[in-house]
Amino acid sequence: MISIFIILAIFILFYINKMTSILCLQREIPEERQHKVFRTINILITILLISSYVEILYT
Repeated sequence: MISIFIILAIFILFYINKMTSILCLQREIPEERQHKVFRTINILITILLISSYVEILYT
């Protein structure tokens, strides 16, 4: 089960980064701020994935 969750988590992170890149292009976010946007979104998605894994693990 953990291997399936890790594979799906990697796919989700990849897809979220792809959508973030498109968002930065559409909103014309400057290069200096894009790093902060990607870091913030990646941290939040990682927290979400870890909490969902813990919830599945203890349910």
